[in-house]
Amino acid sequence: MKVVIMGCGRVGSRLAGLLDIEGHGVTILDLDAYSFRRLPPEFGGTALVGNGTEEESLKKAGIEEADAFIALTQGDNRNIMAAQIAKHIFNVPKVLCRTYDPLRRELFGSLGIETFSPTTIFAQMLKEKLGAEEEAK
Repeated sequence: MKVVIMGCGRVGSRLAGLLDIEGHGVTILDLDAYSFRRLPPEFGGTALVGNGTEEESLKKAGIEEADAFIALTQGDNRNIMAAQIAKHIFNVPKVLCRTYDPLRRELFGSLGIETFSPTTIFAQMLKEKLGAEEEAK
């Protein structure tokens, strides 16, 4: 599978490393070349400095042949914009978008973009953990 990841932060770099180990073709984009220091030393994919909201940067990253695009920057608006470009302009089959704001996740999901919110996921995990500890008493 060919995957383009926008954002080489903690999650993006970890995901890129995991996918690369499995033999997938991974290209990771970030605005700051210093971010690529987070990639594992054995990373065999491609790291490109570029803006995932610009078509030219996405083309250099191989978006036209990508099977998946994942937007993982710190900016919800940038993520949804890049995800929409990947989905609607380049017709990438699988597009995932991280949003921190749960309200935006609902809105972006209504636009046909598969979104997830670590805020919501983590809050639910904590609630379940509290419930499990209450039941153990």
